[in-house]
Amino acid sequence: MSTEALLAFVILAVSIVLFVTDRVRLDVVALIALLALAITGVAPLDVALSGFSNPAVLMIGGLFVIGAAITETGAADWFGQRLEGVAGKTEARVIVVVMLATAFISAFMSSTGTVAIFLPVISAIAARRRIAPARLFMPLAFAAHLGSNLTLISTPPNLLVSDALREAGREPFRFFSFTAPGLVVLVVGIGWFALFGRRLLPAGEEPSEQEQQTLSQVDLASDYGLGDALSRVRVGERSKLAGMTLASANLRAAHGISVVAVVRDGEAVRVIPHVVFQPGDELRVIGTAEALEAFVSGFSLERIAGPPGFTLPASESLAEVVIPRRSRLVGRTLREAKFRDRYRANVLAVRRVEGGKQVCHTSSALRDLTIRPGDALLVKGRRKYLHNLHDDRANVVTVAEPDAAPGVLLDRRRALGAVAITCVMLVVMAFGWLPNVVAVLLAALLLVLTRCVRAAEVYRAVNWESVVLIAGMIPLATSLERTGGTKLVADFVETQLHGASPTVVLALLVAITSAIGMVLSNTATAVLLAPVAVRLASAFGVAPEPLLLGVAFASSAAFATPIASPVNVLVMAPGKYRFSDYTKVGLPLQLLVLATAVLVIPLVWPF
Repeated sequence: MSTEALLAFVILAVSIVLFVTDRVRLDVVALIALLALAITGVAPLDVALSGFSNPAVLMIGGLFVIGAAITETGAADWFGQRLEGVAGKTEARVIVVVMLATAFISAFMSSTGTVAIFLPVISAIAARRRIAPARLFMPLAFAAHLGSNLTLISTPPNLLVSDALREAGREPFRFFSFTAPGLVVLVVGIGWFALFGRRLLPAGEEPSEQEQQTLSQVDLASDYGLGDALSRVRVGERSKLAGMTLASANLRAAHGISVVAVVRDGEAVRVIPHVVFQPGDELRVIGTAEALEAFVSGFSLERIAGPPGFTLPASESLAEVVIPRRSRLVGRTLREAKFRDRYRANVLAVRRVEGGKQVCHTSSALRDLTIRPGDALLVKGRRKYLHNLHDDRANVVTVAEPDAAPGVLLDRRRALGAVAITCVMLVVMAFGWLPNVVAVLLAALLLVLTRCVRAAEVYRAVNWESVVLIAGMIPLATSLERTGGTKLVADFVETQLHGASPTVVLALLVAITSAIGMVLSNTATAVLLAPVAVRLASAFGVAPEPLLLGVAFASSAAFATPIASPVNVLVMAPGKYRFSDYTKVGLPLQLLVLATAVLVIPLVWPF
C-alpha cells in the first residue's frame, strides 16, 4: 500500500469517527477531510475542490429550490389536505393511503421536507379517525425513505451513483431508472406494514372524543403536563405586584416564574411586557415549588386551590413544533437562540427522549435548556405569528396547531406555475433532451423568474450542510480511487468471494452499505461505497448498474434506528417513540426491503 493510500484511509477513518460521534457538524467534517487531503498532498488542489463543480452537487442545490417553490406556493400542503378524502376509516387503509401519498411526494422532494409537510395533516387525520398518532407517524417516516427509491432526483445517493456510473464511462441513470425496482420495494414495504408491521407499532394513546372533532388548547396543554405544572395565584389589593408591569416585575429572570395567562374579570388578557397587573387578577404561572413559594410570599399573593385550567386570549393560541436534525437551533439554548424574539412566541414545555423514555420539561428554567434534534416544543403566541412558523420548516416543523383555521394558503397561480415548470423538467429529464443538471438548474431559474419562489428565499431554501457534505466527501472518494485504496478493497472482496455468483456480491455490498448507513448519513455512505461498487463490477466482470442500484437502495433503507436519518428523528417526539420501537418495527422492514432489492434489481438491470 502506498503512503498516499494509507493517508487517504487514515483521513477516511478519522472522518467516520467524527461522523459517528456526532460532535462536529457533518459539513465541517467534510471540510476537515477536504483540507486534510490538500495539506497532506494526497489530492492536488483541483481534485480537492472538484466536488463543488460536480454535476450531482449542482443538481442537489437546484432541487432544493424546486422543492421550496412547491412548498411556498402551497401546492404540497394542498395535496396533503386532499388525503383526508381518500384515507378511509380503518387503520390499515389509513396507513396504506398515507404511505402511498408520502412515497409519491418523496419521489420528487426531499424526504425531510415531505414529512415536515405531512406531519400536521396526519396528526389531524389521526385525531378525527381516533387513531393514535404513534400508529401513523412511523409509517409516514418509513414511506418517505421508500419513496426515495422511485426516481433519480428523490435523494442525493441516487444522483451520486448515477454520477459514479458516468465517471466509469457508462451511460448515467435516467430519471425512471430506479422506478421499476423501487415500485416493487415500495409495494412490499407497504404490504408488510398493512398485514404485519402495524401489529408491532406501539399502541400509543387513542384520541379522546373531543380530540376526534378538533384538537383544543386544553388537550395539547394537558399532553405536555401543564395541567399539573400550572399554579393559580391572585393579585390582592396590598400585593406588591399590583400596578407593576410584567417587564418591570422581571419575573422570569429574577424569580424563575413564567406567567402563562392573566385572567381578569373572567376573561384572559394578553401577556405582554407592558401589561399592568391589577388587584383581582388571576395568574396562571409555571415555576418550581421553591420559586412559587418565594414568589407568593415576596409579592404578597394569594394561592388558589384547585385545577388551574388553561385559558388564553382569543388572539393567542398554542402550537406544537419539532426541531429537525439540521435546525440552526440545535446545540443552543432558547436564550442563546433568541427564540422568543425570532418567532414572537414563548416556549412553555419541551418534550424529549431521555434514557429511552419520553420526558417533559416545564420549569421556568427552559430558557437555559440546550435544544436537541427531535425535541418537541409547546409554544404560545399570537395566532398570526404562530402561523408564520410554517414558513421556517428548516428549523421548526409545526406538528399541531389547536383551533387553527381550516384550509391551506394556496396561491393558485403560482402553485400552477410551479407544478407546470416541475412537470416540464421531469419530462425533459425522462426523455434525456437536456443533461439532467441543465434541466434542473433551468427549472430552478424559471421558478425564480416567474416568482414561484421568492428570490430572497432561494439561498435559505438550499440545505447548505448537505451541499458542502457532498462536495467535501467526493474528493475523499476520488483520492481513494486515485491512490489505489478502492482497488485494494475490491481486490480483498474478490479474494474472499472468489467464484461466488454476482447475486452474492450484490447481497454483500448491500449488507455493508446498510450497516454503514445506520451510523453515517445516506449521502456520505453513497459517496464512499459507489466507487467500491464500480471496482467490484470490474473485478467480477459484471455490469456496474445493479451494484450501484444496490448501494443507492441500501443507503436509503434507514429504518432500524432513530439516528439513521433526520426523518426518523423528526417523528420521534410527536409519536412518543422509544429507541427500541425503531428496532422492533424497522429492523424486520429493513431486512425485507434489502432482500427484495437484491432479488429484484438483477431482474431489471441484469449483471
